[in-house]
Amino acid sequence: MKIVSLFNHKGGVSKTTTTFNLGWMLAEQGFKTLIVDTDPQCNLTALVLGYSSIDDTSDFYTRNPNCDLYSCILPVLNGEGRHLEAVPVVTAHPNLSLLCGNLQLSEAETQISVALTTAAKLPAMRNIPGVLGECIRSAAERYGYDYVLIDMSPSVGALNQCLLMSSDYFIVPTAPDFFCAQAIKSLTRVIPKWNREVAEFRDPEYSYHLPLNPPKFIGIISQKYRPRNGAPAKSFQRWIDIINNEVANSLVPALLPIGMSIDEGFFNTHSVRGELFNLANISDFNSLIAQAQKHNVPVYALTDEQIEQGGNILDNMKLSRDDFARTFEGLADTVRDLIA
Repeated sequence: MKIVSLFNHKGGVSKTTTTFNLGWMLAEQGFKTLIVDTDPQCNLTALVLGYSSIDDTSDFYTRNPNCDLYSCILPVLNGEGRHLEAVPVVTAHPNLSLLCGNLQLSEAETQISVALTTAAKLPAMRNIPGVLGECIRSAAERYGYDYVLIDMSPSVGALNQCLLMSSDYFIVPTAPDFFCAQAIKSLTRVIPKWNREVAEFRDPEYSYHLPLNPPKFIGIISQKYRPRNGAPAKSFQRWIDIINNEVANSLVPALLPIGMSIDEGFFNTHSVRGELFNLANISDFNSLIAQAQKHNVPVYALTDEQIEQGGNILDNMKLSRDDFARTFEGLADTVRDLIA
């Protein structure tokens, strides 16, 4: 079982959509997969299950106790004992399950932050940083998942710090723009700092401890660009190149010495041609996304009838759908090879 986080503190880079699409493809390939919504906005949960109102949401959580991370770690946050066993919910794909999001997870941010800085003085706080990952990992082992994908929020808070450091690997989804390039520069400083700060919490003496080894970076995904002749349009390719260079010249050199990146040789054999650290180019979904959200399936899983229900029966939409299927199949194969 491998845990892979999708993280970028720059918002709007399709972390949630990619988590769902990649998770579904792994499930389609026959692997039992768990996707985890750790963003308090709960966008992955809404995308997968199709909530339409607060009333629907309230009723769902009542009928599915312990289906979210916050409910399960609450006893540890309150100092009342061990975490509750998570009970992921099934999705429209039989091999794909979801550990739901919860708005209240944002309320745990302060407690986790305090625990990271005062655990030596307050022993009761020592188990809080490690309980997030332990809750996810124990559920994955209990239900026999092959892969776990964590959809993280766009922030550099203590919650994301502990989630990332509880993972085995991580991917950085990107969008081709100036702000995402700046975000990569920021991660060059943030991630090594996070790694240093959690060293104490890898101690096996703690009831809940972080993994002994930090997670490894396995690449970026370039997304949300407009294609032209089967490749990113020139203006988008410019930013993809800038981001790739920033990853190659700043991020990977900062991560390799501390054991937080796979070897460059693996990138060479698995990346998009000419873009060393890029796992996939995924263009904008355009009008397909509305139908995918309506039917709670990935864009490539839409049937011809579902596309036509949207009033669009053009052949190019079906060709686009099939192209996305090939793209995500390739991405799933690459991820599996890199973390084997």
